[in-house]
Amino acid sequence: MSKLRVAIIGTGGISREHMQGYLALPEDVEVVGLCDIDEEKVRNYAKNYGIDEKCVYFDYRKMLAEVKPDAVSVCTWNAEHKPATIAALEAGANVLCEKPMAMNTAEAMEMEAVAKKTGKLLMVGFVRRFGNDAEVLTDFIKGGTLGELYYAKATYLRRNGWPGGWFGDKEYSGGGPVIDLGIHVMDLVRYLAGNPKPVSVFAATYDNLGPNRAVGGRGAWTSSSHKKKDYKYNVEDFASAMIRFDSGLTLSLETSFNLNIKKDVGNIELFGTKGGASVSPEVEIYTDINGRFVDVTPFGETALSFNGLFAREIAHFVDCAKNGAPCRVSPADGVTLMRMIDAIYESAATGHEVEIKY
Repeated sequence: MSKLRVAIIGTGGISREHMQGYLALPEDVEVVGLCDIDEEKVRNYAKNYGIDEKCVYFDYRKMLAEVKPDAVSVCTWNAEHKPATIAALEAGANVLCEKPMAMNTAEAMEMEAVAKKTGKLLMVGFVRRFGNDAEVLTDFIKGGTLGELYYAKATYLRRNGWPGGWFGDKEYSGGGPVIDLGIHVMDLVRYLAGNPKPVSVFAATYDNLGPNRAVGGRGAWTSSSHKKKDYKYNVEDFASAMIRFDSGLTLSLETSFNLNIKKDVGNIELFGTKGGASVSPEVEIYTDINGRFVDVTPFGETALSFNGLFAREIAHFVDCAKNGAPCRVSPADGVTLMRMIDAIYESAATGHEVEIKY
């Protein structure tokens, strides 16, 4: 097969990871289209990566009609994921849509249905599945070291971590740290546990702090949001949830944009009938051998490394789109995470446990 002709919709921060992944595969990929509603930004983006000016568009529907790409990366704000993805699928392209898949379950199911109807690949950008830490843990889990997983703890906490711009405006983001940060660790735990089905959620969210609380040596996260918009900040600062799965696994989740803690935290802990494991940040295994408790620290780099993380995800997408390789992330996975997120927000709003219906 000739080179995969790829287009990117949305040229914000995350799209740079996609672009670098595609440019790392010159024998397999040709970038033929770039689109963003910010004309100055997309022109500078193309110039920065050496992409011909004729590949630049400001309307993705026009780009899809004229360029007719084989594959598309959707890297827009969350509210545009569904329309951009559906437009690309219906134009005959395979799609890698950044997480979250959509704003809610209904939108995600609509995207899944269009992928099935068109017969095109739809992959969701759950990049943590491609991490070196996930690979190490998978080896121990598949080898039986942990036994049956029955409890997990996942934390993704930032002290001063609102990325700015549209990330704090529900109209564009759909929510705060749950949909932006927590989704990463929720999906990773579910993936490591064999993708069980979530059945119920009890959650609480808080919006007590807000952004820009202080100045000093705790720098905020930033994004290259569309500069011509006047965004609100109306999302949660912090969320906590207990999620039950049909396998018997229970997941405890904590995630924040803003929280009064000493430093940012990103930990995952797994507890099984034969052993436990943590990634905080290196992988450690806790078990017993010959009647003795032992702690096992695998050799090598086991803390999550961003060096090559997105490149592995992009290479997998290209392999699937170009060669028909089995995809590690299905539209159903994206729908399932949206069910979990919807249930978290519903439980927090009602104060009651929410049963996830199918």
